[in-house]
Amino acid sequence: MGELFTAEAFEETGGGPLYLQLHRLIADAIASGRLQPGDSLPSERELATMTGLSRVTVRKGVAELVASGQVIQKRGSGTFVAPKVEKLEQALSLLTSFTEDMARRGRNVESRWIARGLFTPAPEEVMALGLGVGAHVARLERVRSSDGVPLAIERASLPQDILPDPDCVTDSLYAVLQSRGLRPVRAVQRISAANLNAKDADLLGVSPGVAGLRIERISYLPSGKVVEFTRSLYRGDAYDFAVELKLAPEGERNP
Repeated sequence: MGELFTAEAFEETGGGPLYLQLHRLIADAIASGRLQPGDSLPSERELATMTGLSRVTVRKGVAELVASGQVIQKRGSGTFVAPKVEKLEQALSLLTSFTEDMARRGRNVESRWIARGLFTPAPEEVMALGLGVGAHVARLERVRSSDGVPLAIERASLPQDILPDPDCVTDSLYAVLQSRGLRPVRAVQRISAANLNAKDADLLGVSPGVAGLRIERISYLPSGKVVEFTRSLYRGDAYDFAVELKLAPEGERNP
Protein backbone atom coordinates (compact mmCIF):
# COMPACT_ATOMS: atom_id res chain seq x y z
CA MET A 1 0.00 0.00 0.00
CA GLY A 2 3.01 2.25 0.41
CA GLU A 3 3.28 2.80 -3.36
CA LEU A 4 -0.27 4.20 -3.38
CA PHE A 5 0.32 6.92 -0.78
CA THR A 6 3.37 8.98 -1.78
CA ALA A 7 4.12 12.68 -1.68
CA GLU A 8 4.58 12.67 -5.46
CA ALA A 9 0.90 11.88 -5.96
CA PHE A 10 -0.15 15.35 -4.81
CA GLU A 11 0.09 18.61 -6.72
CA GLU A 12 0.46 21.84 -4.81
CA THR A 13 -1.14 23.74 -7.70
CA GLY A 14 -3.57 22.76 -10.42
CA GLY A 15 -4.91 19.62 -8.79
CA GLY A 16 -7.43 21.26 -6.50
CA PRO A 17 -7.46 21.25 -2.70
CA LEU A 18 -5.12 18.64 -1.25
CA TYR A 19 -7.82 16.95 0.82
CA LEU A 20 -9.86 16.42 -2.37
CA GLN A 21 -6.80 15.00 -4.11
CA LEU A 22 -6.47 12.48 -1.29
CA HIS A 23 -10.19 11.73 -1.53
CA ARG A 24 -9.90 11.09 -5.29
CA LEU A 25 -6.78 8.97 -4.87
CA ILE A 26 -8.46 6.61 -2.40
CA ALA A 27 -11.80 6.61 -4.25
CA ASP A 28 -10.06 5.72 -7.53
CA ALA A 29 -8.12 2.93 -5.78
CA ILE A 30 -11.39 1.51 -4.47
CA ALA A 31 -13.08 1.77 -7.88
CA SER A 32 -10.14 0.10 -9.65
CA GLY A 33 -9.85 -2.70 -7.12
CA ARG A 34 -6.45 -1.73 -5.76
CA LEU A 35 -8.22 -1.33 -2.44
CA GLN A 36 -10.69 -4.12 -1.70
CA PRO A 37 -13.69 -4.20 0.66
CA GLY A 38 -12.42 -4.82 4.17
CA ASP A 39 -8.92 -3.47 3.49
CA SER A 40 -7.56 -1.33 6.31
CA LEU A 41 -6.29 2.17 5.52
CA PRO A 42 -3.18 3.51 7.25
CA SER A 43 -3.84 5.59 10.33
CA GLU A 44 -4.18 9.35 10.09
CA ARG A 45 -0.63 9.80 11.40
CA GLU A 46 0.76 7.20 8.97
CA LEU A 47 -1.04 8.75 5.99
CA ALA A 48 0.33 12.17 6.90
CA THR A 49 3.89 10.77 7.07
CA MET A 50 3.57 8.82 3.81
CA THR A 51 2.00 11.65 1.77
CA GLY A 52 3.60 14.72 3.35
CA LEU A 53 0.12 16.14 3.99
CA SER A 54 -0.91 17.65 7.28
CA ARG A 55 -3.01 15.55 9.62
CA VAL A 56 -5.80 18.12 9.29
CA THR A 57 -5.78 17.63 5.50
CA VAL A 58 -5.75 13.85 5.85
CA ARG A 59 -8.58 13.96 8.36
CA LYS A 60 -10.69 16.11 6.04
CA GLY A 61 -10.05 13.89 3.02
CA VAL A 62 -10.95 10.71 4.89
CA ALA A 63 -14.05 12.39 6.33
CA GLU A 64 -15.28 12.97 2.76
CA LEU A 65 -14.92 9.25 2.06
CA VAL A 66 -16.77 8.38 5.26
CA ALA A 67 -19.60 10.76 4.35
CA SER A 68 -19.97 9.14 0.92
CA GLY A 69 -20.01 5.65 2.46
CA GLN A 70 -16.86 4.47 0.68
CA VAL A 71 -14.98 3.79 3.90
CA ILE A 72 -16.13 3.10 7.44
CA GLN A 73 -14.48 3.96 10.72
CA LYS A 74 -14.66 1.62 13.69
CA ARG A 75 -13.82 3.08 17.06
CA GLY A 76 -10.61 1.56 18.36
CA SER A 77 -10.05 -0.48 15.18
CA GLY A 78 -9.33 1.97 12.35
CA THR A 79 -10.63 2.89 8.91
CA PHE A 80 -11.69 0.24 6.40
CA VAL A 81 -12.91 0.08 2.82
CA ALA A 82 -16.68 -0.40 3.03
CA PRO A 83 -18.20 -3.67 1.79
CA LYS A 84 -19.93 -3.48 -1.57
CA VAL A 85 -23.70 -3.27 -1.18
CA GLU A 86 -26.09 -3.99 -4.02
CA LYS A 87 -28.40 -1.04 -4.60
CA LEU A 88 -32.04 -2.07 -4.22
CA GLU A 89 -34.98 -0.27 -5.78
CA GLN A 90 -38.16 -0.30 -3.72
CA ALA A 91 -41.53 0.69 -5.19
CA LEU A 92 -43.63 2.96 -2.98
CA SER A 93 -46.93 1.98 -4.57
CA LEU A 94 -47.13 -1.42 -2.81
CA LEU A 95 -47.87 -2.04 0.87
CA THR A 96 -45.43 -4.86 1.60
CA SER A 97 -43.13 -5.97 4.40
CA PHE A 98 -39.34 -6.17 4.34
CA THR A 99 -39.58 -9.98 4.31
CA GLU A 100 -41.88 -9.90 1.28
CA ASP A 101 -39.67 -7.40 -0.54
CA MET A 102 -36.61 -9.60 -0.14
CA ALA A 103 -38.49 -12.81 -0.97
CA ARG A 104 -39.54 -11.33 -4.32
CA ARG A 105 -35.85 -10.82 -5.06
CA GLY A 106 -34.97 -14.36 -4.00
CA ARG A 107 -32.88 -13.10 -1.08
CA ASN A 108 -32.53 -14.47 2.43
CA VAL A 109 -33.71 -12.39 5.36
CA GLU A 110 -32.27 -12.26 8.87
CA SER A 111 -33.38 -10.30 11.95
CA ARG A 112 -31.34 -9.22 14.92
CA TRP A 113 -33.73 -8.40 17.73
CA ILE A 114 -33.08 -5.31 19.84
CA ALA A 115 -36.38 -5.19 21.75
CA ARG A 116 -39.65 -7.13 21.65
CA GLY A 117 -42.45 -6.91 24.21
CA LEU A 118 -45.33 -4.91 25.71
CA PHE A 119 -44.55 -1.42 27.01
CA THR A 120 -46.14 1.75 28.30
CA PRO A 121 -46.56 3.87 25.16
CA ALA A 122 -44.58 7.02 24.49
CA PRO A 123 -46.59 10.18 23.67
CA GLU A 124 -45.92 9.85 19.92
CA GLU A 125 -47.20 6.25 20.00
CA VAL A 126 -50.36 7.33 21.81
CA MET A 127 -50.99 9.97 19.15
CA ALA A 128 -50.16 7.81 16.13
CA LEU A 129 -52.07 4.73 17.29
CA GLY A 130 -54.99 6.53 18.92
CA LEU A 131 -54.47 4.73 22.24
CA GLY A 132 -56.67 5.25 25.27
CA VAL A 133 -55.70 5.80 28.89
CA GLY A 134 -53.94 2.78 30.41
CA ALA A 135 -53.34 1.08 27.05
CA HIS A 136 -50.11 -0.75 26.30
CA VAL A 137 -48.19 -0.99 23.06
CA ALA A 138 -46.41 -3.91 21.43
CA ARG A 139 -42.95 -2.90 20.25
CA LEU A 140 -40.76 -4.74 17.77
CA GLU A 141 -37.30 -3.29 17.26
CA ARG A 142 -34.82 -5.14 15.06
CA VAL A 143 -32.06 -4.85 12.48
CA ARG A 144 -33.19 -6.29 9.15
CA SER A 145 -30.48 -7.90 7.04
CA SER A 146 -30.38 -9.63 3.69
CA ASP A 147 -27.73 -12.18 2.76
CA GLY A 148 -25.72 -11.12 5.80
CA VAL A 149 -25.75 -7.37 5.05
CA PRO A 150 -27.64 -5.11 7.51
CA LEU A 151 -29.96 -2.86 5.51
CA ALA A 152 -32.47 -1.29 7.87
CA ILE A 153 -33.44 -0.72 11.49
CA GLU A 154 -37.16 -1.28 11.96
CA ARG A 155 -39.03 0.01 15.01
CA ALA A 156 -42.69 -1.04 14.88
CA SER A 157 -45.39 -0.18 17.42
CA LEU A 158 -48.85 -1.77 17.46
CA PRO A 159 -51.83 -1.61 19.84
CA GLN A 160 -51.85 -4.48 22.33
CA ASP A 161 -55.24 -5.70 21.09
CA ILE A 162 -53.73 -6.06 17.60
CA LEU A 163 -50.60 -7.89 18.77
CA PRO A 164 -51.07 -9.20 22.33
CA ASP A 165 -48.02 -11.49 22.10
CA PRO A 166 -45.06 -9.75 20.39
CA ASP A 167 -42.91 -12.87 20.86
CA CYS A 168 -45.01 -14.66 18.23
CA VAL A 169 -43.33 -12.53 15.55
CA THR A 170 -40.22 -14.35 14.41
CA ASP A 171 -39.93 -13.31 10.76
CA SER A 172 -42.65 -11.33 8.99
CA LEU A 173 -44.91 -9.11 11.10
CA TYR A 174 -47.38 -8.87 8.23
CA ALA A 175 -47.61 -12.68 8.01
CA VAL A 176 -48.64 -12.78 11.68
CA LEU A 177 -51.20 -10.02 11.15
CA GLN A 178 -52.50 -11.83 8.06
CA SER A 179 -53.05 -14.99 10.11
CA ARG A 180 -55.13 -12.96 12.59
CA GLY A 181 -57.16 -11.26 9.86
CA LEU A 182 -55.58 -7.93 10.79
CA ARG A 183 -53.27 -7.17 7.89
CA PRO A 184 -53.30 -3.47 6.94
CA VAL A 185 -54.77 -2.53 3.57
CA ARG A 186 -53.46 1.02 3.22
CA ALA A 187 -50.79 3.23 4.73
CA VAL A 188 -49.47 6.77 4.81
CA GLN A 189 -45.69 6.82 4.48
CA ARG A 190 -43.30 9.73 4.91
CA ILE A 191 -39.66 9.66 3.82
CA SER A 192 -36.96 12.08 4.90
CA ALA A 193 -33.19 12.29 4.83
CA ALA A 194 -31.23 11.50 7.98
CA ASN A 195 -27.64 11.34 9.13
CA LEU A 196 -27.17 8.21 11.20
CA ASN A 197 -26.12 8.67 14.80
CA ALA A 198 -23.37 6.55 16.33
CA LYS A 199 -25.74 3.92 17.78
CA ASP A 200 -27.73 3.37 14.57
CA ALA A 201 -24.63 3.52 12.38
CA ASP A 202 -23.03 0.78 14.47
CA LEU A 203 -26.13 -1.42 14.08
CA LEU A 204 -26.00 -0.97 10.30
CA GLY A 205 -22.24 -1.42 10.00
CA VAL A 206 -21.54 2.07 8.62
CA SER A 207 -19.77 5.16 9.94
CA PRO A 208 -21.59 7.70 12.14
CA GLY A 209 -22.97 10.64 10.22
CA VAL A 210 -23.45 8.89 6.86
CA ALA A 211 -26.64 9.48 4.90
CA GLY A 212 -29.68 7.36 5.56
CA LEU A 213 -33.40 7.38 4.82
CA ARG A 214 -35.94 7.75 7.62
CA ILE A 215 -39.33 6.22 6.80
CA GLU A 216 -42.39 6.64 8.99
CA ARG A 217 -45.42 4.49 8.19
CA ILE A 218 -48.91 4.52 9.69
CA SER A 219 -51.01 1.60 8.43
CA TYR A 220 -54.77 1.08 8.59
CA LEU A 221 -57.32 -1.74 8.61
CA PRO A 222 -60.33 -1.58 6.24
CA SER A 223 -62.32 -0.12 9.16
CA GLY A 224 -59.93 2.82 9.38
CA LYS A 225 -58.37 1.68 12.68
CA VAL A 226 -54.64 2.27 12.92
CA VAL A 227 -52.86 -1.07 13.11
CA GLU A 228 -49.17 -0.13 12.85
CA PHE A 229 -46.83 2.78 13.50
CA THR A 230 -43.37 1.99 12.19
CA ARG A 231 -40.25 4.13 12.07
CA SER A 232 -37.43 2.68 9.99
CA LEU A 233 -33.92 3.78 9.10
CA TYR A 234 -32.52 2.52 5.81
CA ARG A 235 -28.94 2.66 4.61
CA GLY A 236 -28.66 5.43 2.04
CA ASP A 237 -26.11 3.46 0.01
CA ALA A 238 -28.40 0.44 -0.29
CA TYR A 239 -31.82 1.77 -1.25
CA ASP A 240 -33.53 3.79 -3.95
CA PHE A 241 -37.25 4.37 -3.52
CA ALA A 242 -39.29 4.71 -6.69
CA VAL A 243 -42.87 5.80 -7.28
CA GLU A 244 -44.89 5.74 -10.49
CA LEU A 245 -46.56 9.02 -11.43
CA LYS A 246 -49.54 9.33 -13.75
CA LEU A 247 -51.12 12.32 -15.43
CA ALA A 248 -54.18 13.48 -13.52
CA PRO A 249 -57.59 13.03 -15.22
CA GLU A 250 -58.28 15.92 -17.55
CA GLY A 251 -61.00 17.36 -15.35
CA GLU A 252 -58.63 17.57 -12.37
CA ARG A 253 -55.81 19.42 -14.12
CA ASN A 254 -55.14 23.07 -13.50
CA PRO A 255 -56.20 25.27 -16.41
